[in-house]
Amino acid sequence: MVVGGKGVQVKRERATEMLHEMLDNLDAGSRPLDLVDEVYVFGSYARGALQPGDLDVAVVHRTDTEFTEHVVGALTYGRDPMSGMKRALKGSKRGFQFQFNQNDRLPEGSEPRLLWKRGDTRATAEERLQGMTADPSAGRAPRDAMIEQFEGLDRWIPLPVRTRLVELLNAGGIEIRRIELTAAEPTSPAAVAALERRWKPNSPLRRAAAAAVRYTEDTGMSPPSVWVQGQPLDHRRDQYGAGALWINLGWYHFDQLVFRLHEGAQSLEIVRPTQTQPLHALHITMCDATALPPL
Repeated sequence: MVVGGKGVQVKRERATEMLHEMLDNLDAGSRPLDLVDEVYVFGSYARGALQPGDLDVAVVHRTDTEFTEHVVGALTYGRDPMSGMKRALKGSKRGFQFQFNQNDRLPEGSEPRLLWKRGDTRATAEERLQGMTADPSAGRAPRDAMIEQFEGLDRWIPLPVRTRLVELLNAGGIEIRRIELTAAEPTSPAAVAALERRWKPNSPLRRAAAAAVRYTEDTGMSPPSVWVQGQPLDHRRDQYGAGALWINLGWYHFDQLVFRLHEGAQSLEIVRPTQTQPLHALHITMCDATALPPL
């Protein structure tokens, strides 16, 4: 899981103070920080920038039954599943950008630096922090994996997702079109009934799914089958591959994107399901199968 934040600018002294406070929180070890094993710093601060952007922090953590149930519940109702861990790490401070269990997917050159590891003394962590010295020649790192379609939405598009999409786009394998959906019910009674069976009326996921299905109706897309969050909208039309449209809410099963593209399907990724805010989507279609990574 990953949670991003849109870039802000902080002075290095303030950023260091924020990291000290995060170490205090880790030492306290309150739930769910008892699941955290390692914390790394990367990006502008780790490189020594005097005015870094967001503090880029990579967290390695375990899960247990309670945490898994919390994540599933949050995803079901369109909430940020990592909000509790973020809040426990940073308190009320702004200016952090967290990556969770994604060290192997950080952009090339990130070079995360270990700050804290379970079992370390506080003195060891402080020594590591002091070792991240200022470098006046180090400017802010450019935002990673950014294209026009992501502008203003990158807070809700995990960095590994952005990186993957930009790689596929630059290789010529896909096209990405940004869409702002209208919050409206589908005109099909069968589609409305299918969504009602899955979600409560006030669920952000239901609102996002309804808007996406309505978009397919209004634009006359008429794919042979429509899948919403991993299930066919109409079980009589459950063609999995060529022409199928996958509507995904909050990057659900994003790791299956390349497989679906190879099968000839297309994806409508709702960036941030929400109860009241605008609904933005990325329509991802295949341009050249030979430019996609092999399965």
